Amino acid sequence: MARSDDIPPGFVPVEPRNPFATLLGPIYEKAGDDGFRRGFRVSDRHLNTAGIAHGGMLMTFADILMGQAIRRAGAFPAVTVRMTTDFTAPARLGDWVDGTGQTRRVTRAMVFVQAEIMVNGRLSLTATGLFQRLRRQRD
Repeated sequence: MARSDDIPPGFVPVEPRNPFATLLGPIYEKAGDDGFRRGFRVSDRHLNTAGIAHGGMLMTFADILMGQAIRRAGAFPAVTVRMTTDFTAPARLGDWVDGTGQTRRVTRAMVFVQAEIMVNGRLSLTATGLFQRLRRQRD
């Protein structure tokens, strides 16, 4: 099992933007010519009673990836309306989990996105999402 501080090269810590994100992390990001990737090392707090990463944690991570894709596409702020998730492999204590999100279509009111999560380089989860764009509040 890998140590919790054993982070793959090129990944740097992401500063949490809200208290909820602080509970999940630390989360890391790697930006490159092919886009962005975010990742985390599975720790005790991410596990369910079966001893694998809780599906809710992985779904939350997918939601974060899709939100980041929306931000990068300039369609932020937006909120999740629907998310469909398919699990293909578990993540265990010490595993490196990373993934990316991709914006597929942006309309005036909605954003269509997808995410892919890998565990130690193997596909673990795919997700598609529909997000509603919000109007920015003026001060």
